[in-house]
Amino acid sequence: ALFDSLKVWENVGFYYLENTKMPEKDIYNLAKEKLALVGLKDIENLYPSQLSGGMRKRVSLARAISYNPEIVLYDEPSSGLDPVTSAMIDRLILKLRDELGVTSIVVTHDLESAFSIADRIAMIHKGVIYAIGTPEEIKNHPDPVVQQFINRSPEGPITEELMKELNNNLKK
Repeated sequence: ALFDSLKVWENVGFYYLENTKMPEKDIYNLAKEKLALVGLKDIENLYPSQLSGGMRKRVSLARAISYNPEIVLYDEPSSGLDPVTSAMIDRLILKLRDELGVTSIVVTHDLESAFSIADRIAMIHKGVIYAIGTPEEIKNHPDPVVQQFINRSPEGPITEELMKELNNNLKK
């Protein structure tokens, strides 16, 4: 989350402002550079309340990459976004992977997004990795649980399991 009382550049450079003796001008320039990498220019002096949801997500990403990480973990990056902005975020994840050489781990329920950006997908069911493979391998996976999930079907083994659990809880 972003700090509402701080300008965009201060949000991106927050760690450096609070924990280093780096000159403020250098932090400002670093923030501008990282904002440009995520496709945001000339917004560094705005406040988060002046930004769209997609812009706020990109500012958060600029802050994350300001540390030059080897791995970036994305938690539901397209959640709450319209389809166009969601696709832009997907492209941005791929761009940062390619340009910065970072490993990206994306947690998402957005299957379209997962299939478009992933090299490998791990499907978690009941708290454990249930299936793992390339997007194509997951799409063609023979398991009925995997197929019900990726096809968004209201009928199948997942629904049956949920109904059994519900009935068992009602009997208690």
